[in-house]
Amino acid sequence: MLEMKVPSPGESITEVEIAQWLVADGDYVEKDQAIAEVDSDKATLELPAEASGIITLKAEEGDAVAVGEVVCLIDTDAARPEGKTATEEKPKKEEAPKAEKAPAPAKESYATGTPSPAAKKILDEKGIMAKAVNGSGRDGRITKEDALNAAPSMGTPGQGSRGSERQKLSMLRRKVAERLVAAKNETAMLTTFNEVDMGPIFELRNQYKEEFKNKHGVGLGFMSFFTLAVVRALELYPDVNSMIDGDYKITYDYKDISIAVSGPKGLMVPVIRNAENLTFRGVEAEVKRLAIRARDGQITVDEMTGGTFTISNGGVFGSMLSTPIINPPQSGILGMHNIVERPIVKNGEIVIAPVMYLALSYDHRIIDGRESVGFLVAIKEALESPTELLMNNDVKKALEL
Repeated sequence: MLEMKVPSPGESITEVEIAQWLVADGDYVEKDQAIAEVDSDKATLELPAEASGIITLKAEEGDAVAVGEVVCLIDTDAARPEGKTATEEKPKKEEAPKAEKAPAPAKESYATGTPSPAAKKILDEKGIMAKAVNGSGRDGRITKEDALNAAPSMGTPGQGSRGSERQKLSMLRRKVAERLVAAKNETAMLTTFNEVDMGPIFELRNQYKEEFKNKHGVGLGFMSFFTLAVVRALELYPDVNSMIDGDYKITYDYKDISIAVSGPKGLMVPVIRNAENLTFRGVEAEVKRLAIRARDGQITVDEMTGGTFTISNGGVFGSMLSTPIINPPQSGILGMHNIVERPIVKNGEIVIAPVMYLALSYDHRIIDGRESVGFLVAIKEALESPTELLMNNDVKKALEL
């Protein structure tokens, strides 16, 4: 009988939570088969079976278990069931039975509060219950005119569903909530805004994106332009690439850029290491690799630890403007937003251009207004003059074409 213990997902993590068992008690499992999803305070990871055999579960979904604690037993001497090579997918939990619909109202009478057929049809269309209407007809019957004049009361429940569900937050979501509150409470966070004309980047992408993808196997997206613009701005304003540690300021000579990506368990923030050494191709390849790992639930704690600055792209969800929250212990985060054609002034004339609003949230304890505004302006300049400031006036060489 093999005892399976909770492995350590990473340094400083002492317990995990069983998010979901992917097998049932008594199932036959294969070695390396995913048998559970476990939440730490930094990521959700799959737990693979260490051997083949019949499994006995020793923890319930939602249980917090210490690293090293036994969570299941595997009977390695058990024979594999005939015609079965691995456990079928865990059946979904049965849903609670839905409440039966109320029986149809009895045949019309002249009882107080009973609507006429025409009135009932109008009330149903408005979603108003008959008992919320005072009838003016014979014996208090609700007339068509009563129904037409009826308006839903703000305090009267309608006929739609009014159910609710109580569900425990995952350990990862609870940790995210804790960090967000800490960021608001423990930093002097301010946000500064600017706008950028994305026209020059649009032109470069339209001209070179097919050639770039055919040669490198990845798309030429916006993230490479923004990442390299951030690297340049961090060189010009190193305080933004710094952190507070007690009474000390730590400034880094490398740029590890955290990028916020959406995963199946919520927001993940993997890190692009040494972004200052990467080309457009290098950034796009790394963004693609990390996004796929986050989507497939394979991202590790180490891959989400140690960034020096964060880029968050709310524009993919349609956000026009936001105030992103700092990712502690970092001192700054850049918020990207959606790109909308807007009228702007160029050379004294009003023209239509693809415009994105940018937001920089920063910790005012370590970054002053001059640095924050200058940093964001440096990003704007690089994005509006990418050929000159990000490509050294040699587009082909910069894109390795």
